[in-house]
Amino acid sequence: MKIKEFVDSINYNKKPLLDNDEKAEKLYPSYLVNKNFSNFTDTIFYANEMNCYWELDKKMQFDFLRLGIRKKKRFSPWIKKQNDDDVEIIKHAYGYNNKKAEEVLNILGPGDINKIKEFLNLGGLNNSE
Repeated sequence: MKIKEFVDSINYNKKPLLDNDEKAEKLYPSYLVNKNFSNFTDTIFYANEMNCYWELDKKMQFDFLRLGIRKKKRFSPWIKKQNDDDVEIIKHAYGYNNKKAEEVLNILGPGDINKIKEFLNLGGLNNSE
């Protein structure tokens, strides 16, 4: 099961997906569902309440949201992290992972980034080999 099925069940069709299905209960991503419902003004308090009682069984959390939230079409795109060109340059120059490159970016100044860009400039039409 995907997160979309759980969110749709809470929002629209109100199907009891976790009743008598242990596999679905193990797959229920309570954090992601709460994060999804924290984006709407009419469901933010439900999500906050489940964050306060995170130790409850997943079925109890799901039923609280499913039975408490009114039927309504809600859509919010997932926020994705933007790729930063400077982070990519640092990763390419030093072979760092994302986390390490972001830490280094906080240390380096704009002049340092420009020097790295000049060092990595390989020429050609698209500044590549």
